[in-house]
Amino acid sequence: MPRCGFSNAVVQIMRMHGVNYDAHNVLADDSVRQGIKEYSDWPTIPQVFINGDFVGGCDILLQMHQSGELIDELQKVGITSALLEQEMENDKGEKK
Repeated sequence: MPRCGFSNAVVQIMRMHGVNYDAHNVLADDSVRQGIKEYSDWPTIPQVFINGDFVGGCDILLQMHQSGELIDELQKVGITSALLEQEMENDKGEKK
């Protein structure tokens, strides 16, 4: 359960795309919280990693979602977005 609005937004984006994800409560351990910021060289939480590669925070993920770039990034790692699947189904229905 996300404890802040930014984390909640990231969770909602992931759910819309049908992405299975892991989440970690970095608020439970200050050393982990600071460590992740140092590791990624990114000052804010949440932080999103796809296949171990740092993508950004909530603002970056939201921009990627809005532009459609997130669908492309997910495809690069073999994940088909549920939004893309839905679009393909709609296209099939229109062609009939």
